[in-house]
Amino acid sequence: MPSGRSPRRWRRATDVPATQPGLARRLGLTDAVAIGVGSMVGAGVFAVWQPAAQAAGSGLLIGLVIAAVVAYCNAVSSAQLAAVYPVAGGTYVYGRERLGEWWGFAAGWCFVIGKTASCAAMALTFATYAVPLDGWARRLVASLAVAALAAVNYRGVTRTARLTKILVTCSLLVLTLVVVLLGTGGGSRDLPAITDTSVHGVLQAAGLLFFAFAGYARIATMGEEVREPERTIPRAITIALAIAIVIYLLVGLMLLRVVDPATSAAPLAAGVDAAGSAWAVPVVRIGAALASLGALLALITGIGRTTLAMARNRDLPGWLAAVHPRYQVPHRAEVVLAVVVGALVLTTDLRGVIGFSSFGVLLYYAIANASAFTQPADQRRWPRAINVIGLLGCLGLAVTLPWRSAVAAAVLLGLALLVRKLRRGRAGSARS
Repeated sequence: MPSGRSPRRWRRATDVPATQPGLARRLGLTDAVAIGVGSMVGAGVFAVWQPAAQAAGSGLLIGLVIAAVVAYCNAVSSAQLAAVYPVAGGTYVYGRERLGEWWGFAAGWCFVIGKTASCAAMALTFATYAVPLDGWARRLVASLAVAALAAVNYRGVTRTARLTKILVTCSLLVLTLVVVLLGTGGGSRDLPAITDTSVHGVLQAAGLLFFAFAGYARIATMGEEVREPERTIPRAITIALAIAIVIYLLVGLMLLRVVDPATSAAPLAAGVDAAGSAWAVPVVRIGAALASLGALLALITGIGRTTLAMARNRDLPGWLAAVHPRYQVPHRAEVVLAVVVGALVLTTDLRGVIGFSSFGVLLYYAIANASAFTQPADQRRWPRAINVIGLLGCLGLAVTLPWRSAVAAAVLLGLALLVRKLRRGRAGSARS
C-alpha cells in the first residue's frame, strides 16, 4: 500500500493557468447522475453479458456481485477525493496530489486508453443493434455515430447533459419493459446450479462486468463543470452507482431465468424472444442502441476532461488544453478523441476492446483507492478498509482478464511511462 506523501498546496478548482480559460460550472445533481447512469447502463446491460457468461458459466451472478462490491469501494474513494479536489481530471489529479506526479500520470494514461477503448466498444454495440447487416456497414455506422456525438459535445456540456438525460430515460423505459417481459412471459427455467464454473472464471467475469460499472468516473472527471462540487459529486456518484447496481441485478436475474446469456451476442433480445414476446425484440434493439449512444456521449465528455487536465500539466501536448472561447469545452481534445475512436471502430472487435478497457480502468481505480487511503482524517468520509478492499479488488480482477487484452494495455502503459521518462531526462539536460 503506498504510504503517500505530503500533498502540494491545493489550488481551488477555479485556479487554472491565466492563459487557459476554465470550464463553466453548469451541471447540477440531476445532470451529473444522468451522465453517470447513462455511462453505466449503456456499457453493461447490452454489451457484457455474453463474454461474462462465457467466462463464469453458472457463476455469472456471483461475478456480478463481486464487480458491484469493487465498484462501490472505488465509487466512495472517488467521491471522497472529488469532494476535496473538485477539478477536471479525476484520478489523474488525485494521484498527482496524494501520491506523486508519476502515479497521477499512470492513472491519467490508464483512463485515457481504457476509456478510448470503451468508446469504441459502445460505438460497436450501437451499430450491432442498429444495423442488421454485418461487416463494414456496421463499422461505418459506428464511426458516423462517434462523429455525430462528438459534434454534439463540441457545442457545450449543457447540450451533452440534456441529450444524455433523454437517452437514459428511453433506455431505462426499455429495460423496465425487458424485466417485466422476462419475469412474466413464458419459457422460464430454473436458475442453473453453480457447477460449471471456477474461481478464475468467476473473477474474470467480474473483471469484464466491471466495465459496466465504471460510468461514475465521468462524474468525477467533470468536477470543474459541476455546481457545488464538494456536495454534488459525492451524492451523484453514490446515487448513479446504486441505480446501476439495482438495474444489473434485476436484468441478470430475469435473464438467467429464460436463456443462457453465453449463447447469444444479443442476450436481452434473445431472452425477450424466448419469453414469447417476439414483438418486443425491435423495441429492445432500439433501447440498446439508445443506451449505447448515451454511454458513448458521456465517455467522450469524460475523456476530453482528463485529456485537458493532463495537457495543462504537459503530460500530453499542451495544445490539447485549449478551451473553446464560446462553448467552453476542451474542443481540440475531443476532436482528436473522435478521430482515434473512429479509427478503432474500423479495426477492432467488441470482445477485445472490452477486456482492454477493463484492464486500464481497473488500474486507474487501484490508484484512486491508494490515493484515498492517504487522505487525513478531516478529509475522510468512509473508513480506510474500503480503500484497501477496493485496491486489492482492482488488482485481483485485472490479472484475471483475458491475457491478450491485459498485455496490450500493460505494454501501452509501459511505453507511455518510458516516453515520459525520456522527455523529462532531455528537459533536465537542456536546463543544465
